[in-house]
Amino acid sequence: MRGRPAADDGVMTNNVTTRKLRRSTDDKMLAGVCGGWARLLGVDAAIIRILLVAATIFGVGTPVLLYAACWILMPEDTEGE
Repeated sequence: MRGRPAADDGVMTNNVTTRKLRRSTDDKMLAGVCGGWARLLGVDAAIIRILLVAATIFGVGTPVLLYAACWILMPEDTEGE
């Protein structure tokens, strides 16, 4: 990430962008967890949602617990930052 301009969701320090994991306020269906992870990873939120559903089906519900934990622990993205 060196030499790239800072993204809206990161802080530019010494030519290195530091991204923060936050729940999305504009790309959300339930709590914004998948939108936040998608922004951090640089992929479309639909891909994260599809992977979550598939993992829930094959993982017998464990990903739902991880989603709930992220919902509780991840701070919500603020518009002013």
